[in-house]
Amino acid sequence: MDNNSSDWYYIKDIEQLDTPALAVYPERVKANIQAALDMIGDPARFRPHVKTNKSSEVIKMMLEMGVYQFKCATIAEAEMLADAGAKDVLLAYQPVGPKAQRLFDLIRHYSDTSFSCLVDHESTVASLSELARLNGVELSVYIDLNLGTNRTGIAAGIEAEALYKHIHHTEGMRIEGFHAYDGHLRHSDLAERKVACDLAFAPVEVMVQSLKNQGYPEPTIIAGGTPTFPIHLHREHVICSPGTFVYWDEGYGQILSEQPFEPAALVVTRVISLPAPGLVTVDLGHKSIASENPLANRVRFLNTNTRLDPISQSEEHLVLKTDDQHSFKLGDVLYGVPFHICPTVALYERARAIRDQGLGEEWRIKARDKKLSW
Repeated sequence: MDNNSSDWYYIKDIEQLDTPALAVYPERVKANIQAALDMIGDPARFRPHVKTNKSSEVIKMMLEMGVYQFKCATIAEAEMLADAGAKDVLLAYQPVGPKAQRLFDLIRHYSDTSFSCLVDHESTVASLSELARLNGVELSVYIDLNLGTNRTGIAAGIEAEALYKHIHHTEGMRIEGFHAYDGHLRHSDLAERKVACDLAFAPVEVMVQSLKNQGYPEPTIIAGGTPTFPIHLHREHVICSPGTFVYWDEGYGQILSEQPFEPAALVVTRVISLPAPGLVTVDLGHKSIASENPLANRVRFLNTNTRLDPISQSEEHLVLKTDDQHSFKLGDVLYGVPFHICPTVALYERARAIRDQGLGEEWRIKARDKKLSW
């Protein structure tokens, strides 16, 4: 079956798949990875985020295709990466409390993997420096910059420059550079997105040049996510770190139309009740699909042209409004593209690989757990 045919998602032995289920299409995953590599050109400038897939199978696929450095958000994701054979892992998070020692436990256990993390405050630098001394290692760190998300980090400029210099002279710490995430820039028009991205990134370039002029080593810059990937990839010395591209989703598909990626992971659901005229209930509740978006923006069904408007959702049910004279029957299967795939994946213990339109092996969503070994 053609990977790009209109019915690429159908599963021949669907009667054997219990629902709700997460279905992953490996050939499409591979095509998305290759498309990203083709865009960036050089794997040395590519550090994909694994928060979307959380799966060793995808990591190993990337490794086989030449990807060797990764970004993650949790200690469990970092351990999954190291266990899969990743050689370079950035914990894109500032480790505080017990998380810091967990990071050093990973460093000690996986000696063949280089680990690094983010910092944005001198107090964290001090605590990590002490742990590095106690563990007898040097810890690589990146300064987390706030480019407007107002979520974490510090603004590029005098304060960040001072922190860079401080870390450079701190025992047990190795300053690698800056982490500049701008995930809030999601203009549907690429030209508008580029203007906003360039404006947010300009202070970073000024700061880097200032440090170079003062004789400090040139900082490595890791920038952007999926929305600004097509922009940052043209900055010669910037490493890009998209994540959603690997599975794609309806949300980005609608606003990032210039990007070549295709949906590679779906939710599969069944009609489980017809409670009243014009109402169809499927087994796709809050526990089975990301539900932070408005009710109308949670899933788009591929295999029906009949109007299906979500009107309510609970833990195990999604109620859809349709025509009174609809033809849906109990047990009918619907294939849906989630609007937000990342948290949707984290709701499932395992995904089912679909090969040649048949049920293949199970992929454990290993890093959905908060803790693996450490």
